[in-house]
Amino acid sequence: MSEKHIDEISGVETTGHSWDGIQELNTPLPRWWLWTFYACIVWALAYTVVYPSWPGITTNVKGYFGWSSRGALTAELAGAKAAQAVFVEKIAATPVADILKDAELSQFANAGGAAAFKVNCSPCHGSGAAGGNGYPNLNDDDWVWGGTIDEIYTTITHGIRNADDPDAHVSEMPVFSDGVLDADQIKQVSAYVYSLSGGTPADAALVEPGKALFADNCASCHGEDAKGNKDFGAPNLTDAIWLKVDGSEAGIVAQVTKPQHGVMPAWGGRLGDATVKQLAVYVHSLGGGQQ
Repeated sequence: MSEKHIDEISGVETTGHSWDGIQELNTPLPRWWLWTFYACIVWALAYTVVYPSWPGITTNVKGYFGWSSRGALTAELAGAKAAQAVFVEKIAATPVADILKDAELSQFANAGGAAAFKVNCSPCHGSGAAGGNGYPNLNDDDWVWGGTIDEIYTTITHGIRNADDPDAHVSEMPVFSDGVLDADQIKQVSAYVYSLSGGTPADAALVEPGKALFADNCASCHGEDAKGNKDFGAPNLTDAIWLKVDGSEAGIVAQVTKPQHGVMPAWGGRLGDATVKQLAVYVHSLGGGQQ
C-alpha cells in the first residue's frame, strides 16, 4: 500500500489526483454541514410520506394527511361562495331598483358587476367601459335605450337585435339610398344633421333643404328636435356623441346611405338574473346612469 501524501505547505493529506502538477487536497466537509445534509434527506423522505408526492399511472400518492394545494383552494373557494350566497340570494329576490337603496347590498352588487363586466362585456365595451367605434361608451349620459337602472337591466337581460331573445330591443334605420332619398338629398340631410352638433358643413346651402328632409323622413324616430327617442333606439343627434359614425359629415352620409346596426347578446339566459342585476348596478354607477 502506498503511503499517503501530505501537502508540504498546508500539511493536509491529498487525494492522489494531480492536474499539471496541481494536487487536490482531501479536506473533509465540516461536521455541521454533513449533519444538515443528512437531516435534509430525512426531512425529504418524511415529506414524501406525509404529503402528495410519488406519481402513479392514473394518480399520485395522496400522503398521510391527504392534503393538496388544489384541495385547499377548492375549500377556500367553496367558503367564499358560501359567504357570498347570502348576498346573491338577496339580490335575486330584490327588484333591481331597490338594490340601490340598500348600501351594503349595492356595494356587493357593484363589486360583483365589475368582475362580471370584465369577463363578459369588456371585449366590446372596453375594460374601462369607454366603448369604441360601434360600441357605446357606458360612462357618459347618452343612452340609446334609456339609462335608468331598470332600463339598463332590461337591455342587458334581453340584448339588442339578437335572434335568441324575443324581447330583445329591435329597431333598424332604413336604407335611405334604397329608393327613399337620392344622393343629393342624402348630402342635404347629412349636412343638416352635421350642423346640429356644432359642425360646419362643407356646403352651408344644403342645411335648409336638409332640415325639411329631416322633418319628413327622420323626425318620426329621432324627434322633431333630433334629441332621439329611447322607445325606438334612436340616438340624440344634437350632441357630439356618435355611435356608428366617426363624427364627420362624410361619416353621416355613409350611415344614412347604408346604416350599420349593432347586435348585443341576451345576457339573462347566459348569466342568470342575479348576475345581470349586478351588471346593471355596476353600469349604472359608472357615471352616466339616470335616476
